[in-house]
Amino acid sequence: MERNQAQIAVIGAGASGLPICKELYEHQLNFTCYEASDRVGGNWVFKNKNKMSAAYRSLHINTSRKKMEYAAFPMPKNLPDFPHHSQIAEYLDNYTDHFGFRERIRFNTKIKSARKTANGRWRLETSEGEVHYYDMLVVANGHHWDPKLPEQEAKGDFYGTKIHSHQYIDPSEPLNCRGKNIVVVGMGNSAVDIACELSQQALGNKVFLSVRRPTHILPKHIFGMPIDGFLRHPGAKPKFIEYLLPEFIVKNLVLPCFNKVLNFIIGKPEVYGLKPPAHPLGQTHPTISSEIHTRLISGDITPKPGIKKFAGDMVSFADGSREKVDHIIYATGYKISFPFFDEGFLNFKDNDLALYQRMLHPDHKNLLFIGLVQPLCSILPVAEIQAKWMCHYMSGLYHPPKHKDMLEESHQLHQGMKSKYVQSKRHTIQIDCMAYSRSLIRDLKLGFKRARKLGFCSPFPQAHPDYTRAPTETSEATYQSSSIP
Repeated sequence: MERNQAQIAVIGAGASGLPICKELYEHQLNFTCYEASDRVGGNWVFKNKNKMSAAYRSLHINTSRKKMEYAAFPMPKNLPDFPHHSQIAEYLDNYTDHFGFRERIRFNTKIKSARKTANGRWRLETSEGEVHYYDMLVVANGHHWDPKLPEQEAKGDFYGTKIHSHQYIDPSEPLNCRGKNIVVVGMGNSAVDIACELSQQALGNKVFLSVRRPTHILPKHIFGMPIDGFLRHPGAKPKFIEYLLPEFIVKNLVLPCFNKVLNFIIGKPEVYGLKPPAHPLGQTHPTISSEIHTRLISGDITPKPGIKKFAGDMVSFADGSREKVDHIIYATGYKISFPFFDEGFLNFKDNDLALYQRMLHPDHKNLLFIGLVQPLCSILPVAEIQAKWMCHYMSGLYHPPKHKDMLEESHQLHQGMKSKYVQSKRHTIQIDCMAYSRSLIRDLKLGFKRARKLGFCSPFPQAHPDYTRAPTETSEATYQSSSIP
């Protein structure tokens, strides 16, 4: 069956998809959101129906409540500083109902393919075989659902069990993790959380944490406040001090001093049997944990370097040590995947995709990506800001630069950010939350001036004459009242 439907399609009703749905609904733009599961919330829905959630039973957020909330919908003050995943899922449910757009979401509907037609529109086919056409496509499918295993695994055969952390639920599921020898590979948040949980003495396990590249570990609280308490919410107005602290001062003075304070309070990594990171604080995504140091100093977790070789149930490490192992849990991150696009459509590899303002593909002006960033803050407020930018763009209130300028600015932003971080597939979409939010505010103002000069023209393909929502009579006052704070 083929039929025209709404002009805008959104793929995904997770933490990034919800704010764009809210903005589209409030801007009275015609849209349909497709969600593969039976609930909103995406990654935060424990054991969700589409089996794409990475949440494990004990998961708590590692960004504080106040810095994670949407600016337009604060989290309840009775929640703890670092809520459980079930509380975040409930919050996202309440957000959806509060703004009243749930009926615009098609649940249990997976997009099988998304292809551009000859006239520039989007042809979407669902897993049920339905076909719908749209003028604009917003991709919000997330980037923490497609597990990434080591590309070059250690040589030899391992007789035990290997899983990715994406499959981990608790010490009993999917593996029996009681009285076992377990290696957790990685040093990100999931690796540290899982290693801490499995190392509880009541479980009787012997847990090893295999770390190939050491990273900085920050506690959840410092000086009686959340570790991110001194940062502003990404959706709040920039603080004056942000303009007084050039990046090189933050990089070469503020962060090194802060790292020395942490080493004084917590102790250097060597105290806990860890190697110090080879890079300064701020050049990789840090790990947030207040428990790992206790587990290490108590001997519940034994740190190890990378795995070198397998031999039956024996695992050899890079330092020459060998251990008998039952299970290996790879907490080695995720791949950026768009299974609904044809192979080669976007022509990117190794998680490397440059976009204008991290949202707009210069070659496809009716294709937007929301939440395709790796922020040091929470993704929720960042996606909220992006959603406002997108709706100004789709409403004709914002107009992007010329194609050549977009390509140049996209490349500069992409390469500039990559140069600040350790070269790895983990840091290809990294952003500095504060600088990024300031950049979007500036860009919106410039885009409004361009749109006013060009007559607020719609970005939708001219080949589709039925679309008539270009706001030809929108005033600057309307723009200012709905722009990013």
